[in-house]
Amino acid sequence: MSSGFQVTESVLARLGTAERKAADALLRMQTPEGYWWAELTADSTLESDWILLQLWMQPPDADGVWRPRNRAQIERAIGSILRRQNADGGFSIYHGGPSEISASVKAYFALKLWGQNPSELAKLRECIYSLGGLQAANSYTKINLGLFGLYPREHTPTVPPELILAGKLIYDMSSWSRAIVVPLAIVQSANPNRPVPKGFTLEELLIPGKAMGQAIDAGWLSWRGFFERLDGYLKLWERRGLKGIRQKAIQRCEAWMLAHTRKSDGVAAIYPPMMYTIMALDVLGYAPDHPHQVEARTQFDRLMVDRPDTGEFYFQPCFSVVWDTAIAAFAVGESGAGPASSMQRCGDWLLTKEVREKGDWSVKRPNLEPSGWYFEFANEFYPDIDDTAMVLLALEHAKARDEVAWNATRKRAVNWLLGMQSRDGGWAAFDVDNNRNALTHVPFADHNAMLDPTCPDITGRVLEALARFRGHDDPAIRRGIDYLINTQTSEGSWYGRWGVGYVYGTCFALRGLQAAGESDREAHVLRGGEWLRSIQNADGGWGESCASYDKNGFVAGPSTASQTAWAVMGLVAGGDTTSGSVRKGIEYLCDTQKADGTWDEPYATGTGFPRVFYLNYHLYRNSFPLLALAAYRKAQNGES
Repeated sequence: MSSGFQVTESVLARLGTAERKAADALLRMQTPEGYWWAELTADSTLESDWILLQLWMQPPDADGVWRPRNRAQIERAIGSILRRQNADGGFSIYHGGPSEISASVKAYFALKLWGQNPSELAKLRECIYSLGGLQAANSYTKINLGLFGLYPREHTPTVPPELILAGKLIYDMSSWSRAIVVPLAIVQSANPNRPVPKGFTLEELLIPGKAMGQAIDAGWLSWRGFFERLDGYLKLWERRGLKGIRQKAIQRCEAWMLAHTRKSDGVAAIYPPMMYTIMALDVLGYAPDHPHQVEARTQFDRLMVDRPDTGEFYFQPCFSVVWDTAIAAFAVGESGAGPASSMQRCGDWLLTKEVREKGDWSVKRPNLEPSGWYFEFANEFYPDIDDTAMVLLALEHAKARDEVAWNATRKRAVNWLLGMQSRDGGWAAFDVDNNRNALTHVPFADHNAMLDPTCPDITGRVLEALARFRGHDDPAIRRGIDYLINTQTSEGSWYGRWGVGYVYGTCFALRGLQAAGESDREAHVLRGGEWLRSIQNADGGWGESCASYDKNGFVAGPSTASQTAWAVMGLVAGGDTTSGSVRKGIEYLCDTQKADGTWDEPYATGTGFPRVFYLNYHLYRNSFPLLALAAYRKAQNGES
């Protein structure tokens, strides 16, 4: 580790000023109820899918003309899509990224549906051709188009409702996948073939002679080959199978779906299953004014940001309020700048969001007492291990008014986290041992998130939280440490599943190891710090592109506030408080801070589905820099 850089009084003075301004900025954002909540945004696919849903809900008139009632709103959605078009005509899935086939196909559908003429679409069509044509789009894009007869049903993967009859199989899928699959299976089993405007087609996006389906290029004994052949049998079953079994499966799916709307802001409280729930209720015969349908549409529409006065229109994939609150509260608490009243209001609010009923996680942990926190305002079935660890850290500073309840809640949450440790010693997002790799080969698994395996970033955060309650020799802590040592890459970094990317993973692995009592002289800790210093940008900051997931290795990007903060936090956790690298990182944060104490950050630094879906957490750029500044200042002062 490079050392010898003196931390001057001027650096410390700038640090103190920046930290106070950042804390003040965050405190101004706190709501009277005590929580923090910023927008969570993604790419243009959400707006494109919303337009597809409008066609579903408002089909063309008898004369084949589409006359939706909310034309002005759709016009704003179209404008939102067009504002994100790349120079080559296509659409990316993250800011500054290359055009991506599925995002481009979805945008083409929406733009053509709205009436853009062929000459206006020519550049986008050429881009889609260059990316492999419509045949190269992902499964969910083809399934959605297939519902309207715009892609051949025989060449789209089958999502059979009978999955729900196969014991606990759906619980071997990730929580978000099962939440998508259940309502989608209802929709697809109806084989709806919804109408489109007269003469509307996407045939011009098909490359002549290119196969429509995915060829079985794996051997007979491979999982991929097995599932491809099974898909063929399922299509035959749809035509000739026992209707009684199919009806029973649909009824079970319906019951599951409706149950999962209880105490939740929609099924799983995330965009895709919420959209499919609206469609599923429709094919099941629920009238538009039925309470279930009204509630489903209301919850879905809440994700919409529509500002007619400015023309802004976009969808949030979900609400990140508990997550935002926990990070902001922990950062403010670590800075020591949070007034007692503000922190108490936060603690009181967080206690109201603790999960107290069993959800999907309990299928594998039936005897574990419910606890934990979810990500959104309400999502009782899906407490999130990462959120729970982050809330526990926040509650160290956000002490609730009722001290007895505060202590009891933390104790339950700790026990729940311990019970959710997987066999390999790590922690995942929502489930335990969700690693049946065969399921990654099913034809509709190309969203790259069929499973919820353990990951270093969550494991590191859980260790950071648990270490405040358990001794360093605790077997669960020791297994978590071993997991992190075993998952370190040969370069010295750690993979970040839920943040972009290796910088994120390395930061929280190092923080977890520090909290768990690992010496900063251990080789794995030293290598992690050396890797972070090796990838620092010339401007003193750190940045990483979402392309890291495509390469399966670090890809540099422009410096960002959040990624610079993660790198600084990781270095400090690894014992580096004096190197030129960490000092320059602090100076970068001070230099780029705005007068109001905030930072700008256009790039996606959050990860939804690697290689498929990325996220802009609009509070990351302000919460994490404050946490980094506080961590550096405390290290300089010798504070623990």
